[in-house]
Amino acid sequence: MYKKAVATFWTTEEIDFSKDKDDWEKLNDNEQHFVKHVLAFFAGSDGIVQENLAARFQKEIQSPIARLFYGLQNAMEGIHSETYSLLIDQYVKDKDEQAKYFRAIDTIPCIKKKADWAIKWIESPDGYATRLVAFACVEGIFFSGSFCAIYWLKKRGLLPGLTFSNELISRDEGLHTEFAIALYHKLQNKLTEEQIKNIIQEAVEIETEFICEALSCALIGMNARDMTQYIQFVADRLAQQLGLQKIYKVSNPFDFMELISLEGKTNFFEKKVSEYSKPGVGMNTSDMTVRFDEEF
Repeated sequence: MYKKAVATFWTTEEIDFSKDKDDWEKLNDNEQHFVKHVLAFFAGSDGIVQENLAARFQKEIQSPIARLFYGLQNAMEGIHSETYSLLIDQYVKDKDEQAKYFRAIDTIPCIKKKADWAIKWIESPDGYATRLVAFACVEGIFFSGSFCAIYWLKKRGLLPGLTFSNELISRDEGLHTEFAIALYHKLQNKLTEEQIKNIIQEAVEIETEFICEALSCALIGMNARDMTQYIQFVADRLAQQLGLQKIYKVSNPFDFMELISLEGKTNFFEKKVSEYSKPGVGMNTSDMTVRFDEEF
């Protein structure tokens, strides 16, 4: 997985934002409001993930290859944050309004609630396994509704800079979630099924409230019931990957989202890796496995 992360490393300079300015004016006020709040959440949440990596995970893990992955993940989260900041700067010209979105985890209540849930795990005295599952939910569930909404906008052929960066970032977050799951399965002291279920259900409740009620995906013409079901579908997949049975037992209501399933080896993931990877990196399959010392 480390080699895969290296092979798919990208920077903001590789994204063309030039066409987004005209497309932005084609969105109505509700659509602009929705996109700005999604970007504000993304920009703040990546900083929280970075804080967790630097303050907790990178200090706690003993495996050299896992530390390498976390270091690269931290760098990628910085690039994600930079990308969202550039998009906010592109779409929002009023400096006071910009400042509000850049401080969204403090200034916008519906975003603050998500941020507070993630931050509580950074500060938690709970063991590594608990916090590993919680941050798998942050990256695997908390981003799912927003990723889906941006793909919904992509169907209209608008905002190519936003939608392409969304493809790259959703792919990255999928890999980060996969890595967390791989780490979890190597741990000797795992959580009970009930503990995992409770963490997942908390994350689903907060994400559903954010994307369907507080922010309201109806602003861009999406059906809130379908969005709720999609978030539950994503959560079920994560539960299964962590060794549980499905919690919600629902199907994916959005056919177009099959392309960016966070399972890992989807058509989208393979397509992007082949088109957007560094030559010669990751060719040795023996390097793709996660190695752990005996503490795990």
